[in-house]
Amino acid sequence: MEIIVNLDVMLAKRKMSLTELSKKVGITMANLSILKKGKAKAIRFSTLELICKTLDCQPGDILEFKE
Repeated sequence: MEIIVNLDVMLAKRKMSLTELSKKVGITMANLSILKKGKAKAIRFSTLELICKTLDCQPGDILEFKE
């Protein structure tokens, strides 16, 4: 079982770069890159909320559970 991070998919749908998202949400490129690559061990709800507000999406659009 694993959680898949679809941040790259949402960025493509919104035609937004990781750099642009970083500037809008105030999160470093390094941290967003770790999240995008699925290497993050955790994510704060406040961070997820900022990303979702900026990308106009739901948490389920970014995070996916696979068995």
